[in-house]
Amino acid sequence: MKKVSPLTEFLHKESTSGLVLVAAAGLGLLLANSPFSDHYFDFLSLGFEVGGGLFYLKLTTLKIINYALMSIFFFVVGLEIKREITSGHLSSPKKAAAPFIAALGGMAVPALIYLAIAGSEAPEGWAVPVATDIALAVGLLAFMGSAVGNSLRSFLLALAVIDDIGAILIIAFVYSTGIAFSWAISAILSIVLFLILIKNGLTSFYLYIVIGVLLWYSFYRMGIHPTLAGVILGLLTPSTPYHKADFEDSDDGSVSVVEFLQVKLHSFSSLFVIPIFAIANTGVVLSQDSISQAMGSVIAWGIFAGLVLGKPLGIVLATYAAARLKAAEIPDGASAVKLIATGSAAGIGFTVSIFIADLAFEDPTRKNIAIIAVIFASIVSALLSALLFKVRLGRSTKN
Repeated sequence: MKKVSPLTEFLHKESTSGLVLVAAAGLGLLLANSPFSDHYFDFLSLGFEVGGGLFYLKLTTLKIINYALMSIFFFVVGLEIKREITSGHLSSPKKAAAPFIAALGGMAVPALIYLAIAGSEAPEGWAVPVATDIALAVGLLAFMGSAVGNSLRSFLLALAVIDDIGAILIIAFVYSTGIAFSWAISAILSIVLFLILIKNGLTSFYLYIVIGVLLWYSFYRMGIHPTLAGVILGLLTPSTPYHKADFEDSDDGSVSVVEFLQVKLHSFSSLFVIPIFAIANTGVVLSQDSISQAMGSVIAWGIFAGLVLGKPLGIVLATYAAARLKAAEIPDGASAVKLIATGSAAGIGFTVSIFIADLAFEDPTRKNIAIIAVIFASIVSALLSALLFKVRLGRSTKN
């Protein structure tokens, strides 16, 4: 039987998906600025309306991608959070303390910087610079090779997972509006049914799909972003052994339901769902006017400063403060330069930042400005992180 390490598999696929994500984002920009631009935008805005009364859906192509396909992405995120909490870097208070405190600083400082710059004009965008893109951040550290120690990779992964939890909570409580509480009963019943089936040894993954669709639709009608259905199902998935797996965990010889689903779905999520999302959501027109508009917008500067400056600043300050107060330990071998470089890698917001920007701004112009800012801030953050790691590696070589 094939042996697989779920964590190693996860990190490898995240690194690979980072390259695919960059290519997909480039394709989205290319299409939006090509002779096919009108066809591209017309296709994304193509509307679909199905049913009426109890069963009713009104979506566009873009919303099918952002609501339905991204639910699979968030399901995998939920699985990763569950794995980290049960057996990974967040499985004990001691392990979780440093990345948890660092993540809080890495979320709070970017939000405060954004509000200081753009709060008077567009306060609704404060959460855009809060998120970290796991695929691109982990992928960048993988490319840095020996310049990054295992402790920093683990620290960044745990930090990014906590960051995801924060982003999920923000989406649930800040960007869900017009809640229809009558559909909350359907959502609660879906969750209760799922828990009952798990308690009684749920083995059919087809039931996952049926309950997932029911929970997704309940959230859709309730007014809560339906992708949260994926997160909830991921978190509720049992970490008990799964005996029908066609592979073994090389770390402990046992495969849990969480690990099985993660291994099976992660490639589809990272190599199909996220690239499709990137192609559809990075399609902004880059003209002299749009770039000038972004350059003169406090929204763009708030997002840019939040990601490029706020992320590393918040992470470094929170980590050193926690160490000074003996609430957590600085990762092994993490010099100040390496910690700043890791913080800059966390400043690559991209996927979730663009996702939140789509929710935060109803005005298309502001939304485009936010996406442009996220793209440029992510590029600058990646370059700064790589440069700092290379500088540190150069010093180590000389010594």
